[in-house]
Amino acid sequence: MLKKTLLAATTAVLATLAAGLAHAEPAKPECIAPAKPGGGFDLTCKLAQGGLQNGKLLDAPMRVTYMPGGIGAVAYNTVIANRPAEAGTIVAFSGGSFLNLAIGKFGKYNENDVKWLAAVGADYGAIIVSADSPYQSLKDLIEATRANPGKVVYGAGGSVGSQDWMKSALIAREAGVNYRNMRYVAFEGSGEAMTALLGGHVQAYSGDASDAAAHIGGGRIRVLAVLAPERVPGLENVPTAIEQGYNVDWTIARGYYMGPQVADAD
Repeated sequence: MLKKTLLAATTAVLATLAAGLAHAEPAKPECIAPAKPGGGFDLTCKLAQGGLQNGKLLDAPMRVTYMPGGIGAVAYNTVIANRPAEAGTIVAFSGGSFLNLAIGKFGKYNENDVKWLAAVGADYGAIIVSADSPYQSLKDLIEATRANPGKVVYGAGGSVGSQDWMKSALIAREAGVNYRNMRYVAFEGSGEAMTALLGGHVQAYSGDASDAAAHIGGGRIRVLAVLAPERVPGLENVPTAIEQGYNVDWTIARGYYMGPQVADAD
């Protein structure tokens, strides 16, 4: 499964970082997920939690705390302004964090105001519908969007301009639809977006492959496409958008950063 693949990669990277380094283990290790429980940030923190503890790199358990707000902006600002020197605290980031930084959504701070620790793997965009959706393929969804852009409501974890919105906008472009005419509902994180999809409040969710892998076993969702150059582990039966004739590819980096005043040795 995708989660197991990322866990193995995370454990290997973290073990490499720790190898040969003399350091004082943090008394209260913590990973901050800049969203509500569920979704990519949560998964990224839990991969570090499992990788560090299973790799016996920590004696004290690493806690995962949730800091939603602004799709990462609240956590970014809090760590820089209020918790800049905590050597035991890491914060999950994604490619969406870079996008938000680039377009100024994290306020007065920029990419130079934190210490980037490591990227541990790649995730990919995915177009997801509920299991009882009338859309059986990406073509069905795209044709419906083209025919009536106001009828097909896309939901995702992020405001207009975010990476999840970009996935929806790229699908709209492939449908020959002006993105200004599409209906998009922003949620605070992918957990809320998935709940809205399962509740029938949106017709499609432009999320992540990791979200899909976590839910697909329950039989409540259908993944129409993965936005990757090739099929991904754990979702081998799901074709890419490119395979289906739609040139949409969205790769998501996942990793961790730390406060700006954390010592290099830590």
